[in-house]
Amino acid sequence: MASPAVERARRPGRLVSVRRQLPTSPWLFAAPGLLIIGAFILYPFVSTLINSFTDRRTLIPGEFVGLANFRELLHDDMFWIGLRNSTLYVVGVVPALVLLPLLLALLVQKNIPGITFFRSAFYTPVVASIVVVGLIWVWLLDERGLVNSLLEAIGVGRVGFLSDQWLLLLSAMAVTVWKGLGYYMIIYLAALANVPRELHEAAAVDGAGAVRRFLTVTAPAVRSTMVLVGALSSVAAFKVFSEVYLMAGPDGGPAGEDTTLVMLVQRTGTGLTGRVGYASALSVVVFAVTVALMLLVLRADRREDTP
Repeated sequence: MASPAVERARRPGRLVSVRRQLPTSPWLFAAPGLLIIGAFILYPFVSTLINSFTDRRTLIPGEFVGLANFRELLHDDMFWIGLRNSTLYVVGVVPALVLLPLLLALLVQKNIPGITFFRSAFYTPVVASIVVVGLIWVWLLDERGLVNSLLEAIGVGRVGFLSDQWLLLLSAMAVTVWKGLGYYMIIYLAALANVPRELHEAAAVDGAGAVRRFLTVTAPAVRSTMVLVGALSSVAAFKVFSEVYLMAGPDGGPAGEDTTLVMLVQRTGTGLTGRVGYASALSVVVFAVTVALMLLVLRADRREDTP
């Protein structure tokens, strides 16, 4: 039996227009996006990969040197300092950005009067410029800044937040966490909205308190979201640049001890005498480590799913 559309088309006096779709039509619609991806993602990636095997400089094409740049990395003290700081950044930032936004989302989840103001306030640092945020924190943590003035007023004394190697790195971590709380809070809010209310009601009937309901109901329900947040924050933390650069300066703090890998890439590969080939090798290492971090997070998630 013919469909209603076919029956209508067979009626006398009705003209049926049939347009033939060309095989290239879908590609024409996808062409703008593919061009953007090719120009700003694929081409720079392939170019960086090729340059990592050359001795290219900013104004000199360079020649093929094989693995010489990667061998030089192993003997470069600044590379190991950058790798150490980037790794410490991941260790210090990721746990905070996985747990604190979840707790913040639980606080602002309920629809009570005025809660929209707090949601907007918590999200404001996300849309603020990182340069503005970094400068504000530098002014706050400076030797003569507001924080040190308050510490001196209560008798603690001034603290070298921006002059001590480890305090400077911890201060930059605090800025990263503060700025990222609102972003990951929104992700958790979307996940918490899908948690069945009946589960919380059943747990409450069984006598479970707020902490127990969080551990037995909320945390398992948003575990996949926690894995996603962990993967995103790990990659972002390992590639940190702006926070440390603004607070430590282009030299990477005292004796360059707070330099991260991305800062080292920027310092090595820019300028009229920049070593583009060596900086490209550093970039390849950063890419490999970030991919490895994501794979480790996904692998850990799969292991937990396996009975």
